[in-house]
Amino acid sequence: MTTSTTGESSTAAPLLDLHALVVAVRRRRRLWCTLALLGLLAGAALAVLRPAPPSATAKVLVAHAADQPNDPGTLIRTDAALLQTTGIAAKALQALGSAEKPEDFMKEYAGAGLTNNLLEITVTGHSDAEAQARAKALAEAFVADHVKRLQDAADAESKALLDQRDRMRQELDQVNQQIGNATPQSVAKGAANLVSLYATRDELTARINDFSQRAAEAKVGAPRLVTGTQIVDAPHAVKQSLAKTAATDAGIGLVLGLFLGIAVAAVGAVVADRPVLRREIAAGLGASVIAELNRVPRRSLGRWQLRRTKAARARVTATLARTVRGSAEAVSLLELGCAHSTGAIALDLARVLAEEGGPAVVVDGLPGPQLAERGAEPGKPTVVRGEHAEAVTPPQERRIGVGSVAPGTAWTDLRHLGTRTVLVVRAGAGSAAWLHTVARQLAEQRIPVLGVVLIDPDPRDRTDGTRWDGPPAAPPDRDERPARLIRLGRRRTERLPIWTAPVPDIDQEAR
Repeated sequence: MTTSTTGESSTAAPLLDLHALVVAVRRRRRLWCTLALLGLLAGAALAVLRPAPPSATAKVLVAHAADQPNDPGTLIRTDAALLQTTGIAAKALQALGSAEKPEDFMKEYAGAGLTNNLLEITVTGHSDAEAQARAKALAEAFVADHVKRLQDAADAESKALLDQRDRMRQELDQVNQQIGNATPQSVAKGAANLVSLYATRDELTARINDFSQRAAEAKVGAPRLVTGTQIVDAPHAVKQSLAKTAATDAGIGLVLGLFLGIAVAAVGAVVADRPVLRREIAAGLGASVIAELNRVPRRSLGRWQLRRTKAARARVTATLARTVRGSAEAVSLLELGCAHSTGAIALDLARVLAEEGGPAVVVDGLPGPQLAERGAEPGKPTVVRGEHAEAVTPPQERRIGVGSVAPGTAWTDLRHLGTRTVLVVRAGAGSAAWLHTVARQLAEQRIPVLGVVLIDPDPRDRTDGTRWDGPPAAPPDRDERPARLIRLGRRRTERLPIWTAPVPDIDQEAR
């Protein structure tokens, strides 16, 4: 029961109330727990019904001409991408003697770089032996292709250097010819030109030697790279554990189902706009929440749960009894989304009122046979249908009407159940628009709402459900208190001041 009283916030309501959204999602935990469980079972079933095919793996050490210690893995990713090409797939299929298309074979294997120079190849097949054979053929095809590319690159580099050397030699021959054609007379006249020719010849000779050396190094470096590229881990079958695979798939399904369930619950809460917090329900109905109660179970519970439920129902019944006892008019209980709980509360309330002072009759205005069969039981309050409500005379019997304000309600019939009402609303049962509709229709029928009993509230809801329509009243003046007490029918005995004789001081007595 709400005991605190606070003022309504003057700030504008947020576009999306995260607190209400979290509460709404938590209240729909059955949905996302069910989807999470379904995802868990689906993942485990998928691992059992569709086990992973036999697979084999092989590791290849790949040497690159441009290897660097700080390489971020670009070269090995390039090799993994080159593995997924039709050329290498076709060479592997040719080695296996298979007529399968390279495009189809590429879907059955994959390559991943473990380090900058280590490539892992994983291949699937119909059996372990076939998977191993495919992994071996694919690894050999990749090594052959890589070696060929290294050799082609070395040959191309060496040929380019040798071609450059040959061009330098042609220029050197021309310079030597110019030096040989020089005569003593031309030497005497153009000594500077002859010195330039000698310098050019020396430079060309040095460059020719450099190109020859670089061409030789290019030829020497290729065998080292070719030797470094090899299969370091022979193809072998991968041992697969059904339990491990099922656990992995079940975990993935659990996470996906949980995420999907929470997403669906959140979207549904935003779209449906069903208030679940006390403050939202109180604001929608324009009345305070005077009591809270968990949903009344339809079947018997355990001893501990039954004791807690009885204690909560007793507190709610005592609260409603004080509310009904203080009203001189007939009071009704109108439900929204909790007909069974409302019927149980009405019977408890009628029993308490009957024990305190005279018989009480429950007028059943609920749609369907909610309370018709309960009245015939011994020791239970009398229950009459709504059409027989006029036969119950309030001076003789206290009448408690039970009705519904769910969609489809005949609003004009509610006054026959009671001119004052207590709304029994299940949290999240009605949308915000329908709560406003209920408050407006009751106001038009001149049925004051004494309060709201909230059924199945969120246990972590700490919001206030008390309506506060203005500042607190100023305390009465001292001169107004006697008149106000007289108007309320209370008696006040005013005591006159008593005059006492002066008491002599101790010093005076001594004198």
